[in-house]
Amino acid sequence: MKGVAFAPGHISAFFEPKYVNQSLDRTGSRGAGMSISLGATTQVKISPSTMLTLTVRINGAPSDAPVTKAALKYLVDGTPLNIQVDTVLDLPESQGFGMSAAGALSATLASSDVLRLSKDDAVRAAHYAEIESRTGLGDVVASSFGGIEIRREAGLPPWGVLEHIPGDLDLVLCVIGERILTRKVLTDTAMLETITSYGRYCTKQLLDKPTVEHLFSLGWDFTQKSGLAEPMVITAIEAANRYGKASMCMLGNSVYAMGNTSMLKRALEAFGNVWVCRIDQVGARLIGE
Repeated sequence: MKGVAFAPGHISAFFEPKYVNQSLDRTGSRGAGMSISLGATTQVKISPSTMLTLTVRINGAPSDAPVTKAALKYLVDGTPLNIQVDTVLDLPESQGFGMSAAGALSATLASSDVLRLSKDDAVRAAHYAEIESRTGLGDVVASSFGGIEIRREAGLPPWGVLEHIPGDLDLVLCVIGERILTRKVLTDTAMLETITSYGRYCTKQLLDKPTVEHLFSLGWDFTQKSGLAEPMVITAIEAANRYGKASMCMLGNSVYAMGNTSMLKRALEAFGNVWVCRIDQVGARLIGE
């Protein structure tokens, strides 16, 4: 049997990691960001088997896909099945676009449809896999939610609490440098202390004034104060800020911007590959083939 699902990519403007011992449900991040119209589309084929076998192709090529495989193992909980996964990613991985989360979530959502499981089951399995793999903290929950969000509390609902900021806009994205391994940042104690402090401050400020413009401004503040941005990323953001508002995708050597779309494209094309997308208002969902 086959299932097909789409999960939007997700860009974090700023974040505050939250680790709760012995509870993957409550672990995640506070912060803010946006789900985007570019993401991951996954088709799964599932058949009975004598043992659990998982094969994954990403953009047509065989892949180890550790996060997707871990998510599916959580979802099926040892049931002997043959699961074939074919995922198309619209954006590069490890550049702050939430592609590992979108890939895992679209795979679990498509599989849950075939196996008659709930969307909550799919989200939980993908969230667990990302937390344990240290490839992200809040992307799965945000991607399932859609829109522009403030993550008031970390983790899965009901512990995790999200709220929307209204907004429908074009975004210009640009990849500028090498990939950033999220795991490396999330296991650096000194770096985490700095990120946590500024992330907490930015979340509080945005809750006091929850607008898209304020989110972008706080994202730029976070980028400058967190020490995560390479000099060329800062230069690109400053160039884009002449035509709107821009900041760094957390965590990637990449930039997101809103404003004069054509001028932003022109400005950012000098730094790397550029994509234009919109806010995804719906979140992860099943789709027709």
